Amino acid sequence: MAQVPQRFFDALAVRTWCGLSLRALGRAREEIDAINVYPVADGDTGTNLYLTVESAVAAVEAVFAAHEVDAGEPDEGDGPSLADSVGAMAHGALIGARGNSGTILAQLLRGMAQVLTAGGEPAHIDGPGLRRALRHAAESARQAVAHPVEGTVLTVASAAADAAEGAEGDCAAVARAAYAGAREALAATPGQLPVLERAGVVDAGGHGLVTVLAALVETFTGRAPGVEASVVPHARVPHDGADLTGECAAEEGDGNGPAFEVIYLLEAGDAAVARLRQRLDALGDSLVVVGGDGLWNVHVHVDDAGAAVEAGVEAGRPYRIRITHFGHGAAHTTGTGRPPRERAQRAVVAVVPGEGLAGLYAEAGATTVLARPGEPPASGELVQAVRRAHAREVVLLPNDAELRHTAAAAAEQARTEGVRVALIPTRSAVQGIAALAVHEPERRFDEDVVAMTSAAGATRHAEVAVAERQSWTTAGICQAGDVLGLVDGDVAVIGGDVTEVAATVLDRMLAAGGELVTLVLGDGAPETVAAHLEARVREAYLAVDTVVYRGGRQGALLLIGVE
Repeated sequence: MAQVPQRFFDALAVRTWCGLSLRALGRAREEIDAINVYPVADGDTGTNLYLTVESAVAAVEAVFAAHEVDAGEPDEGDGPSLADSVGAMAHGALIGARGNSGTILAQLLRGMAQVLTAGGEPAHIDGPGLRRALRHAAESARQAVAHPVEGTVLTVASAAADAAEGAEGDCAAVARAAYAGAREALAATPGQLPVLERAGVVDAGGHGLVTVLAALVETFTGRAPGVEASVVPHARVPHDGADLTGECAAEEGDGNGPAFEVIYLLEAGDAAVARLRQRLDALGDSLVVVGGDGLWNVHVHVDDAGAAVEAGVEAGRPYRIRITHFGHGAAHTTGTGRPPRERAQRAVVAVVPGEGLAGLYAEAGATTVLARPGEPPASGELVQAVRRAHAREVVLLPNDAELRHTAAAAAEQARTEGVRVALIPTRSAVQGIAALAVHEPERRFDEDVVAMTSAAGATRHAEVAVAERQSWTTAGICQAGDVLGLVDGDVAVIGGDVTEVAATVLDRMLAAGGELVTLVLGDGAPETVAAHLEARVREAYLAVDTVVYRGGRQGALLLIGVE
């Protein structure tokens, strides 16, 4: 069905553009993933762009839903304003940005929003306003990248803005000019970035931006400019299941590049973020910091994931932390020598409840998915994590009994994509730690899975948390604010003191024996609880060792594992 064209850039045009962009990226996702060779050949640029725009669409739709009246039909004059819709678009993209290209796209949309809402709250803007928005978007995105590189999405964005400035007329004319300029610049990217030329492809992020601009043309003309078949004149998509990972010969540098991708949202002031940029720039590369007004999205590739997170903690409040360990197939294109062509043979994907554990798991080589309190990951997030792991075989650790079905759905989807997946039904992050401790990629897959499953099953798990409301439990009635000790998922102790409840829980667990106690402290745990429990174990259980980790904002005050 033909799209009804929009004459001006107003709230409805924003909604239309976001929806069309999402559908276009959905169609182009696999092609964009296939040509992703820079800055890391991890084959996920198309997926990251899709997820970023999906978050923007959700935010815009929420604004429109809030303005619906009576029968659900928008009432003329009561719909969201342009400022409401573009603000939601920019915010949604910011909080949902994935990967290097998704983070840059979020800043492009934010830059546009800043111009579209300048000078009060206009009901709509025309062609000249759209030209200014595209120019500011390109400039702000370039400023967000620590070390801009030509031949990337930044080049394509600048070319779109340059072409738009030469266009006269309405929004449709400006959008067509921007799209044409971006498409021409995209075709030239292999000549600007040697790694693209060697692989025989155009820049994946730039391809994604051209796709989004094609959707902008369709928004104002009612017709798509036919990007699917012709937008990538130099692209070479691999055949027969091959990938281009190994075809990106490296650029000048040392080594094969950082081992981890770290992304998080950050609540911090401008001065603190400026210092954070300097610190992260010294730690790694591919640094992109986007946002403003107290909320930022931070993306960097580093070898020390923990240090990158700690830098965020010093700057403000980081959350929604995602740490990805680049598999052997996800080769950085900034090192020397040729990265390996093949995917990693095996990887571990784990759901973790806090930032500290995310760093611990990542340093052990796992690809992590952060489960925020009250926001369990969807199966799509787990599938995306499996793709990021870039391995033929994947061991999936849900670390939560309630995620069993979600993880099973993700595993089934990954299997349809040719990945061999084993789901180990870990019920707690401490069981996942035990499984990861015996993980040996050199073993046969079945043997490794059996060993990890055995280690997890031999680990009893408990947690100490605070009751949110009055409730019946297996240990009696608890009141809001009571301290609860849960053993293997059931409430076993109700008390008023965190340390006392934790000690009681630990005694009950060790009554059945054990050799190793694992304690994972949440941010709300008393400072003395770990020392108290360690001393108790030393005094009462002579043959038992204790290890302590910092879990960060993990929901529970304390996680306990006994092996």
